[in-house]
Amino acid sequence: MKSPSKKTALLLLLALSAGCMACRQTTVLATDREIPTTAVKEANLQLKVFTTGALRTSQSRAITAPPIAGGTLQIITLARSGAQVHAGDVVLEFDPSQQEYNLAQNRSDLAEAEQEIVKAKADADVQTAEDQTALLKAKYAVRRAELEVSKNELVSSIDAQKNLLALEEAKRALAQLQLDIESHSASNQAALALTEEKRHKARLAMEQAEQNIKNMHITSPIAGLVVIHGNRDSTGGIFLYGMTLPDYQVGDQVNPGSSIAEVIDISRLEVSAQVGETDRINLKAGQSVEVKIDALPGESFSGKVQTVGGATTHEFWDDNTQHKFDVAIQLDKTDSRLRPGFAVRLDILGDNLSRAVSIPGEAVFEHGGKKVVYCKRNGGFEMQEVKVRALSEGRAILDGISPGTIVALVNPEKNLAGKEKGSNASNPSFGPGSN
Repeated sequence: MKSPSKKTALLLLLALSAGCMACRQTTVLATDREIPTTAVKEANLQLKVFTTGALRTSQSRAITAPPIAGGTLQIITLARSGAQVHAGDVVLEFDPSQQEYNLAQNRSDLAEAEQEIVKAKADADVQTAEDQTALLKAKYAVRRAELEVSKNELVSSIDAQKNLLALEEAKRALAQLQLDIESHSASNQAALALTEEKRHKARLAMEQAEQNIKNMHITSPIAGLVVIHGNRDSTGGIFLYGMTLPDYQVGDQVNPGSSIAEVIDISRLEVSAQVGETDRINLKAGQSVEVKIDALPGESFSGKVQTVGGATTHEFWDDNTQHKFDVAIQLDKTDSRLRPGFAVRLDILGDNLSRAVSIPGEAVFEHGGKKVVYCKRNGGFEMQEVKVRALSEGRAILDGISPGTIVALVNPEKNLAGKEKGSNASNPSFGPGSN
C-alpha cells in the first residue's frame, strides 16, 4: 500500500496536468507584481457593434454632357448645387448655335439632293424616250433590209451581195443600239442611286442635328437634389491626389460625355459602413441600429441592418490585415437636413447572450495567428488558446475558458522581457516548454 505522502504527491501531479491540458506549456513566472489582472466573468450581455460609415443614396442619376462630335460644348444653364428638382425639370443646357447652323446646312443639302433627284429622273426619262425612238428606227432598217434580201433572186448578183451586206450592217447597228440602251439604263440608275444616297445622308445629318439640339436640353429623370461635380475639363482631364477642382458653372467649356452633375434621391438615404471579421458573424438583416450623424450633434436616428456583405473587401495599400465586410443600414425615417456623404457613427444592437463568458478586450492577445489569454496558475501565467465569439462594448465574449479564471491584462512575456532588457539582466525565467 502506498504511503499518504506518495498519494498526495500523485494527486497534486494529476491536478497540475489537468489544469495545463487547455494551456500551452509556456509558463511565465509571476515574479513581476506589476502585471495587472482581471477575472473572467459570466453575465447576460447585449451584443453591440460599434462602427462608422457615411450616408449614401440608393438611387441617383448622372447628368452628363451629350456625346456630340465636333469639339467642346459651352454651358448656358446649370442648376445650382443643392437645388431641389422634379422629374422633367431642366438641369443643364448647352449653347446650340453650332448645331443650329449644322441643321440649316443639312436642310439645304437635303433640298439640293431632292432637286438633283428630280433632274436625274427627268434626264433618265428623256434618254429613255430617245433610245426608244432610235430602237424603232433600227428595227425598221433591219426589216427593210430583210425585204431587199428577199428580192435577191430577181436582181443581179452584185445587187444581191449589196443587199446582204446592208442587212448585216442593219443588224449590227440594232445590236449595238440595244447594248447602248442597256448601258444608258444602268448609268441612269447609278446616277439616281447616287443622288438618293446624297439625300439619305443629308436627311440623317439633319435628323442628327435636330437630336443634338434636343440633347442639349437635359432634364432630371428623377426628383431629388442636384450635386455639381468638380470640373475635370479645366485641368485637361488630369487629376492628382490632393487637387481641389472648381465646380462646373455657366460659361464653362466641357468635353462631350463629361459628368457635370448628379441628381440624388434623398428620400432613399442609407448608411454604408464596414465591420471586421469578428463583428461580421454577429450581424444579420433586421437588427436595430442607432445612427448618430456628426453634422447634427445631439440628435440620433434609428434604422435597421439591410444587408451584410458576404465577401470581404481589402485594398492592397491598406496595412490592416483584417478583412472588412460591407454593411448597409436603412434609416427608418428620412430628414430633409440629411445629405449623402455625411459621416455617421453606428451602434448596432445584436443578440442577447445568456450567461456569456467575457473579459476586457485588451486581455486577448494574438500569438501564431491564434487568439490567446494568459491564465494565472501555478505561480505564473500560462498561455491558453480561446475562441472569440464577439466583441461588444470593449469586452470579448469567449469560448474555451471558465468563469473566475484570473487572466493578465498585459502580455506578461513582453512585459518581463522589456523590463529585463532595460535592466541588462539575463533571460527571464520561464517554465518547461518555453520558446
